[in-house]
Amino acid sequence: MTNTLITIVGATAIGKTALSIKLAQHFGCEIISCDSRQFYKEMAIGTAVPNDNELAMAPHHFIQNRSISEDYNVGQFEKDALLKLDELFKKSPIQIMVGGSGLYVDAVLKGLDYFPDVDPEIRKNLSLKLESEGINVLQEQLKDLDIETYNSIAIDNPHRLIRALEICLGSEQTYSSYKNKPKAPRNFNSIKIGLKADREIMYARINKRVDIMMNNGLLEEVETLLPHKHLNALQTVGYRELFDYFSGKFTIDFAIDEIKKNTRRFAKRQGTWFRKDETIIWFDFQEDVERVIKTISAKF
Repeated sequence: MTNTLITIVGATAIGKTALSIKLAQHFGCEIISCDSRQFYKEMAIGTAVPNDNELAMAPHHFIQNRSISEDYNVGQFEKDALLKLDELFKKSPIQIMVGGSGLYVDAVLKGLDYFPDVDPEIRKNLSLKLESEGINVLQEQLKDLDIETYNSIAIDNPHRLIRALEICLGSEQTYSSYKNKPKAPRNFNSIKIGLKADREIMYARINKRVDIMMNNGLLEEVETLLPHKHLNALQTVGYRELFDYFSGKFTIDFAIDEIKKNTRRFAKRQGTWFRKDETIIWFDFQEDVERVIKTISAKF
């Protein structure tokens, strides 16, 4: 059998973890997590990592294997995940990947665009400029340097804005000139499964998950991370809002409502990303697992 990676995608709180474990048990394989925040060992509650019982039901990789103090990005994950898959495919020709981070999924399945290394001082200076002069100044700078990227990225996202600018400034080429170049082919086939639900159901699941996280100690987890709140890993829904609570900006009830609202917005963005991929086979989140297995097996 040709090596095949089954990837399970969908919005947060839709049930990806439960399905991945059932499939791993059926196919006798292991699970690669590509959730960009579940890598971090200090962020267990707010990232909804699989619990001990779930982890015991199937071998998982890239769960809480890094510290928030480490500089880890999607390019490094692509390399690490491909190396791990080469190792796992020697055990079984079928493996599973699961996660809602679309960029990280694409990195493993398709490969990333190559960008040159640039002087880290450029990013530092752009960050200072953002803080002192505001995002509009950086937006206008990108518009002057690379109108194609200006028109194609979320220019209200300071991280993406600075990333594009640092490449323009550091390489003296446009960010867009590095995009969509041929990438190395993968040595495995890909089957993509998506889970979906009506918006009202999905939002209710998100609200319930946030309440469970708070009951499980999210507030206490965030309090321990206050000295590190400037780190990139912690610029995440569920953590930012509670940092604002501890700073006195929000009441606790308002912070919880903001977590729910921002998580719903995040889920909407996930849905937009994945719906663009016409190769995903979609199932209702309550679909019988036997039907999912039958559909997957027909693809081999």
